[in-house]
Amino acid sequence: MKVILLIGLGSFIGGISRYLLSVTVYNKIPSAFPYGTFAVNIIGCFLIGLVFGFHERSGLTNEWRLFIVTGLLGGFTTFSAFSFESVDLFRNGEPALALLYITGSIVLGLLATFAGIKIIN
Repeated sequence: MKVILLIGLGSFIGGISRYLLSVTVYNKIPSAFPYGTFAVNIIGCFLIGLVFGFHERSGLTNEWRLFIVTGLLGGFTTFSAFSFESVDLFRNGEPALALLYITGSIVLGLLATFAGIKIIN
């Protein structure tokens, strides 16, 4: 039960953080391109890289790993929103923006994860 509560608390914090960051970015950069979700996904990938790098170097207890990775970052990242927005761009006649969004999210997300691991190691 303790683990479920830790994951739930992390998800609660992560989801609210995702919303606040997305709204902030969307308000600052109004565009058909989903910059808010894009920023959340790249930041989330970087943060998970940092956590995994830290875990490899120093170790985390199982409870902390579940709280941070499964709860906090699981609630923060928005891959389902990414998928929906990609399809929406295609459906709204914006295939170039859709492909830019998909490619940029994947490539920069992977690079951010590697960077997070490299910084810790």
